[in-house]
Amino acid sequence: MKSWKFLAVAAAVSIGMASLAGQAQAKDDDVILIGEINSYKALPANMGPYKKGWELAQEQINAAGGVLGKKLETIFRDDNANAGEAVRIAEELVSREEVDFLTGVTLSHVGLAVADYAKQRKIFFLASGPLSDKVIWQNGNRYTYRMRYGTHQLSASVAPAAAKLNKKRWALIYPNYEYGQAAVEAFKAELKKLQPDVEFVAEQAPPFGKLDAGPVVQALEDAKPDAIFNVLFGPDLTKFAREGKTRGLFKDREVVSLLTGEPEYLDPLRSDAPDGWIVTGYPYTSIDTPEHNAFKKAYEDKYGEYPRLNSVVAYATVKAIAAGIEKAGSTDTEALIKAFKGLEFDSPFGHHHFREIDNQSTFGLHVGRLVNKDGKKGSMPTGEYFDGGDLLPSDDVVKTLRKVD
Repeated sequence: MKSWKFLAVAAAVSIGMASLAGQAQAKDDDVILIGEINSYKALPANMGPYKKGWELAQEQINAAGGVLGKKLETIFRDDNANAGEAVRIAEELVSREEVDFLTGVTLSHVGLAVADYAKQRKIFFLASGPLSDKVIWQNGNRYTYRMRYGTHQLSASVAPAAAKLNKKRWALIYPNYEYGQAAVEAFKAELKKLQPDVEFVAEQAPPFGKLDAGPVVQALEDAKPDAIFNVLFGPDLTKFAREGKTRGLFKDREVVSLLTGEPEYLDPLRSDAPDGWIVTGYPYTSIDTPEHNAFKKAYEDKYGEYPRLNSVVAYATVKAIAAGIEKAGSTDTEALIKAFKGLEFDSPFGHHHFREIDNQSTFGLHVGRLVNKDGKKGSMPTGEYFDGGDLLPSDDVVKTLRKVD
């Protein structure tokens, strides 16, 4: 009886596996399946526009015949802003869903974890948004490429404007995790090159998402800095901007701030949006190029709202995926690794490529000043565009940081 039961179970398992194999084969014949991991619940203001940009690009590509005659399909999964959860989901996507490769991630610590998983599992991973440069340098691997610019590029883009302010005493505020720490380190180094006599007189590093704004703002005011470098974002940025405005921290004091010009972070500030801060961001109303105009119109026609920066990042990521698969001629991991080396692709910000030296794309960014003259709503009306490749260290420096091919 036990033998019979064993044989019956074995037969059922075999039939089930055969059925799944058939389903997977059918999927492989008709579809390129993408596994996308991101912090949808933790960062809704970012991830809502991100997913819309992603789906717009995927829809356009599929309407034009797909890639290699196949349609793109994406399985979206939430990492709960947790590195361990992201790795678990990555394994589920690879083993159970049988995705062709992995992509996504916004938070730096999650990006590092998924990049390591890709290395261990030997599967291609296009990181769309983690800002930590360790993803491509110190912890970089041949399986991982990155779309969006990192902390070094962000800091290098604003350092010249900061130096032109000719302010000697700087205070620093940043979230106390990988992204914030790396951004401050890069800013210090870049500003020191341009202004050797600069002094950093105060640092505040609250835990990400747990800013106690009153004491932090008071500590910065007590240091009497000439200028402030801010790396906070999301709800922490909102609390900081409001408390700083209330206590007069920003009165007659220059502020240089990363990410604040992105609509995702600027819009929630409403009337508390600062005026005059030097920021990185997305001046979507003033970018007048054929590529951006076409993207903006398609986005607004489809969703009835203006795009955010994460919309652009996601759209560009899907475009790069399509270009890479076309060049590779398949979704085989080794073929993709080879194809993405030097891969050229287009985005709403123009033409870019992935660098062979470190798997980083040259997707660029904008720097400008915030405006809130009427005290009702802030905006980033204009911005200077910097090519991402022009903001990176020399190849010799990169070679000392990245130890893989």
